Amino acid sequence: ALLLACQVRLVMKAHSFIRENVPRVLSSVKDKAGTVHIPRMSQYLYFLFAPTLIYRDNYPRNPTIRWGYVATKFAQVLGSLFYAYYIFVRLCIPQFRNSSQETFNLRGLVLCIFNSILPGVLILFLVFFAFLHCWLNAFAEMLRFADRMFYK
Repeated sequence: ALLLACQVRLVMKAHSFIRENVPRVLSSVKDKAGTVHIPRMSQYLYFLFAPTLIYRDNYPRNPTIRWGYVATKFAQVLGSLFYAYYIFVRLCIPQFRNSSQETFNLRGLVLCIFNSILPGVLILFLVFFAFLHCWLNAFAEMLRFADRMFYK
């Protein structure tokens, strides 16, 4: 699942890169301009690691890296993962452990599933928070990526 997510991300980034650069190159060829602006490899590599799916030649950059902020975000990732593990071990596993010792019946299965819905949703929220907020903001800070208010 993690490998598939990385592949989807890379395909989306490649699509954005091609969509932004091919029209620019084709228009300069059609106009028979002497210089064709092709992005440098460093720009493409930065785009691959930056937490954005929209390619630009230059992004706003912070002047410095706030290492305390990076450490805080990584600590939040670890805390979220430990809390998700705790919820899973304390609330989900006992439900299924008890049901595996009994004979199968539909009522027991439905009760087991309904008792696992709330812990499952909490784990889902924690994983989304850990990855989409903490992990990506930590890497954005280390890359000095300043444009983090995209939707504002």
